[in-house]
Amino acid sequence: MIALAGVSKSYRTRTGRKTVLDNVSIDFPSGHNFGILGANGAGKSTLLRLLAGSELPDRGVIRRDVRVSFPLGFGGIFHGALSGRAHVGFLARLYGAPIRATCEYVAAFSELGEYFEMPVNTYSAGMRARLGFAACLAIDFDVFLVDEVIEIGDRRFRRKCAQAFRERMRRADIILATHNQETVRQYCDRGAILANGTLTPYDDIDTALRHYQSLSEGGGR
Repeated sequence: MIALAGVSKSYRTRTGRKTVLDNVSIDFPSGHNFGILGANGAGKSTLLRLLAGSELPDRGVIRRDVRVSFPLGFGGIFHGALSGRAHVGFLARLYGAPIRATCEYVAAFSELGEYFEMPVNTYSAGMRARLGFAACLAIDFDVFLVDEVIEIGDRRFRRKCAQAFRERMRRADIILATHNQETVRQYCDRGAILANGTLTPYDDIDTALRHYQSLSEGGGR
């Protein structure tokens, strides 16, 4: 389970202070796949970084009794001067995974070819996403955090990603942040709507999607 207790998070913008979470308490119990719905700019990516521990809340506590991945699609795991292989080796050591097998999996899945041995600052955005996606799948996590990355690449690569996720979901949960309702319906059985600093949970995905649609049509953010 991942549990938030009284969590608040905001940050400065050019137009003032943006509140992502305002004293939010919510549980993400094991055995369920959650879709985090929210408009662009609502703070979905920030929420995932908080759940991963790569960013700290301003106030409150986040408890994790499961092994949580870094967010797929989060570029903060990369240092431009290091190669793809160097990054994967570091992540394998960090999470206690076998280095050689992890690197072999990522090299094959990401389809980066010779770029796997080259600095990440030579990669396109899509190549970085492939590297991050493959590196995350190569490590056994209890909960995978996903930030829209399922939709990267061409149709063939998206099918490949979907198949890999279905395999991982046999033994792990996901928390998926997106505004794509079809993606949420495909992968998730529960939902939560992030809007105006609140995170409202729903016990079934259909109810979450109906409320999110109503919020979107009403112009709520």
